[in-house]
Amino acid sequence: MRDPYEVLGVRKGASKEEIKKAYLELVKKYHPDKFRDNPLRELAEEKLKEINEAYNILMNDKYTEYEYSTYDETSIYKQVRDLIIQGNLTAAENLLNQNPRNEAEWFYLMGIIYQKRGWINQAYRYFIEAYSRDPGNFEYRRAKEQFETTSRNYEWSAYNRGYRRHDDCNICTICQIIACWECCCDNDVGC
Repeated sequence: MRDPYEVLGVRKGASKEEIKKAYLELVKKYHPDKFRDNPLRELAEEKLKEINEAYNILMNDKYTEYEYSTYDETSIYKQVRDLIIQGNLTAAENLLNQNPRNEAEWFYLMGIIYQKRGWINQAYRYFIEAYSRDPGNFEYRRAKEQFETTSRNYEWSAYNRGYRRHDDCNICTICQIIACWECCCDNDVGC
């Protein structure tokens, strides 16, 4: 586990009031209700669990009973997740690119970054890659399925508003448009 002072973002030896204040701010920031219907929900839940654990250790004076570590090479993904939650997508992407790996987690996190930027096609490709490398992972499967459901709903919504798919455009539709256009022009309406 990371050092609880580091988790809560307070200096070592901070008073209980300072710890409580930092804790409440972090709980507000990472509360899972703020991430409903969002792939970041599980990340926020993980972060909140870590915050609660750190808070309980410091408030119950159990700090000296444990040994804590700072981030190392193996926790790159945790750092990236934290940066994504903080909204620092550039730093998260840079950190991932500095540590290129061929693991499902790497592709999943890159998908999250692209999704947050609104680059939907790239995000979807990364989610599919993460899922294909580890199909048993619930988080990857959920992101992929959520993406597909949203895409279908958007397509259905657009279709019901009169927008058609490209494959619906056929020669009959074009002829109808031309016939209507000529009728309007022959009657001196609109031409």
